[in-house]
Amino acid sequence: MKHLFSRQPTSYGDRGTGRFPLFWIAVISGMASLLVMVGVLQYRWTKELSEAAEARIGSTLKPLMLEWHLDLYGEISAICVALQVGPDSGAHDAWNDYLQRLADWNRDGANDEVTVAVYPNPDLVRGIYEWQTSAPGNPDLLLLDPNSKSLDAVSIPTDWEILLARLRANSANLAVAMRAWEFGAPVPGEHVSGNSRAQVFDSRSNALAGWQLDDRIPALVHPVVHHADPLNSQTPVKRVAVDWMVVVLNLDYIQNKILPTLTSRYFAGPEGLEYKVAVIDGAKTPRLLYTSRAGFPDLDQDAFDSKMNIFGPPPKSVESNFAESIKSSETMEWRSFSAPVWFPVIQYSSNEEPWMLVLQHRTGPLAAIASNIWRRNLLTGGIVLLLLSVGMALILFTSRRAQTLAKLQLDFVASVSHELLTPLAAIYCTGQNFTDGLVRTRSDMVAHGSIITSQARQLTDLVRQILLFASTESGTNHYNLRPLQVTGILQSVRDNVAVLVEGAGFRIEEHVEEGLPCVMGDLSAVSQCLQNLVSNAVKYSGKDRWIGISASIHEAKNHQKEIQISVQDHGPGISAAELAQIFKPFYRSPSVLDAQIHGTGLGLAVARRIAEAMDGRLTVASRVGAGSTFTLHLPVTSRSSAETAVLLPQSTEAHTHE
Repeated sequence: MKHLFSRQPTSYGDRGTGRFPLFWIAVISGMASLLVMVGVLQYRWTKELSEAAEARIGSTLKPLMLEWHLDLYGEISAICVALQVGPDSGAHDAWNDYLQRLADWNRDGANDEVTVAVYPNPDLVRGIYEWQTSAPGNPDLLLLDPNSKSLDAVSIPTDWEILLARLRANSANLAVAMRAWEFGAPVPGEHVSGNSRAQVFDSRSNALAGWQLDDRIPALVHPVVHHADPLNSQTPVKRVAVDWMVVVLNLDYIQNKILPTLTSRYFAGPEGLEYKVAVIDGAKTPRLLYTSRAGFPDLDQDAFDSKMNIFGPPPKSVESNFAESIKSSETMEWRSFSAPVWFPVIQYSSNEEPWMLVLQHRTGPLAAIASNIWRRNLLTGGIVLLLLSVGMALILFTSRRAQTLAKLQLDFVASVSHELLTPLAAIYCTGQNFTDGLVRTRSDMVAHGSIITSQARQLTDLVRQILLFASTESGTNHYNLRPLQVTGILQSVRDNVAVLVEGAGFRIEEHVEEGLPCVMGDLSAVSQCLQNLVSNAVKYSGKDRWIGISASIHEAKNHQKEIQISVQDHGPGISAAELAQIFKPFYRSPSVLDAQIHGTGLGLAVARRIAEAMDGRLTVASRVGAGSTFTLHLPVTSRSSAETAVLLPQSTEAHTHE
């Protein structure tokens, strides 16, 4: 009969063998590739976002710097426009004309003939001088006095000597004088004819042509032809050599008035200046001309957000270089660039640097700010990616666990169906024998009655085990905890498993220490826990029909006393890989399935949960081929509670087991 209702082992796939299905390998590989791709895209996106933010700042900052430059250019060039020396270098004007224009400019900024772009700012000019280099001998320095309309001789300041010497060396003719700004020796004896002069000045409308800038004093200079009568423009030009008009600018006024005004105009925000602004003279020894904040910049460092060559690069020609500068200003390069060309700057060395406008954001370098934003975005993206990875891992883990649990539950259903079918079939066959009249003698009736009783007990035990697991799973169990004597617990277990042990032909050997203290627990639950352990020993002991039960007192890791009740068998043992699995609900070893040993996979799970509910624990020690030992650890109760311990009767109601 048992053979007729035996079932084949259920295939557990990768759960029993440890193999990983190709499907899951493909899924994990695909997700890992997706995460890597998202990570790379996230990195590139944050980098591009940072670069776009910098470009957006630059597209706003560069026009502001150019507008700042144009206003400064307008301030400084106003006197040049007012005097109207160029582009013919005074061929149609005399010093009386310049004196009159200067007087008009000092009075109201400009006359009617001057363009409206002139900035009337007489405080910008310290003085205007004539440097008479066209006559033989030592030249004289004459001051233009607009009030008396006279030219007065003055002494030469020491800090002007280098400039005046440079102008004198380049006064041989107009063509040489026009290139006095270039570094290098002048061309001796070179002169310019009328035609060549016409080539140099092709437009009288350009009032700024011919002006050159000395940025050290600072001063604007322009070559002026010498009339026979310097005060009468109607007299002819007497000499090939030229004189010089020298306009000395007020550096203090530039530093303390013009530059702060322009800085506030273009770089101020609702909370004050958005940028730290400075103007540096980039000579061999850098000189700080202006700063909007003390301590900025550190001239030993070059950590600027943007810097602009204020005067522009040295021109090949004014027209062509201006066009190139305008074209450069329309590009996206904004960290270091040159403004449209001003007046040519007089060079005293081959590597001399002009004035530079440097900016840095008030909170620090923009590169550092952009880098911090990039790192913050990257960190945020990384955290999101990490959370996504964790989420995907949890989904995989949950899906994998759900699949495993589904397989276990299916196997549990199959096991329970088998466990139900076997005793029901036995009871049915026994009843059929009664119906067919095959039971005639008293001995036959006793035998058939014993079959019905044992199979009914097995059904009752199976249902009780399932109900007990359900109650422990839902947490609805209510235990009646009280002090229990160890001998009483073991007596209850012996009584409840007597039929099972004797029917299987097992011998139980007990070793119990004398005088063991009481433990706190629920008698029915503790007995059921040990019954499950004994039932397992009966199932898996094989041919060796021996079970050992021992009880002793030990000191736990927390230095408290505990009672250890062990159930030992000489069965095949449990492999180390399966020790962590055997207490999981529904789990059954592949070797057990192959051996077709009946069971539901709930006995050990229920036993562990009962032990934990009693503030104890359940452990196992096993060696393949030698057997297993399951130990129930229960804490010792206090002395006062032990005095009220209940003495159990010698016999209790029988309980079935797995």
